[in-house]
Amino acid sequence: MNDAHRGPVKRSVTIAGHRTSLSLEPEFWDALNTLANARKMSLAGLVAAIDEKRGRSNLSSELRIAVLKATKTDEI
Repeated sequence: MNDAHRGPVKRSVTIAGHRTSLSLEPEFWDALNTLANARKMSLAGLVAAIDEKRGRSNLSSELRIAVLKATKTDEI
């Protein structure tokens, strides 16, 4: 298996009826899917919930922080 760093992957999600693109490393997309499953939510639902609480900060950054917090609390 190749351990080389993989760059960000861009995906589109719909939040509050609007389509937006997000760039995250594949490991973060995997972790967000795991977190969504743990919370019994869709990935889009999880992203929307995080977006709703984020204020003016960058959404991709908030998603990474959510993953970090979930790992620190053993949620995932």
